[in-house]
Amino acid sequence: MTSEPQPSSSSRVVKHSLVIAGHRTSISLEHAFWSSLQDLAAANGQSIASLVAEIDAARGDANLSSAIRVHVLTALRAPTLS
Repeated sequence: MTSEPQPSSSSRVVKHSLVIAGHRTSISLEHAFWSSLQDLAAANGQSIASLVAEIDAARGDANLSSAIRVHVLTALRAPTLS
């Protein structure tokens, strides 16, 4: 009998609750994306809720969790300015 591989802690999806524009909402993100989102917010001097509100306002019809993943990936791929 073989056991199925267990997801690593960075790929496990965790639900996070936030208040965006006065409304409580939940987003489900893998730890790696949540951690990167925290880093991006800190680097911009803003709260996670503020950054997520910006992503939410610009996402159009996309799912919020998906829009956050794309935002994080785009930010991480961007060249750093020296």
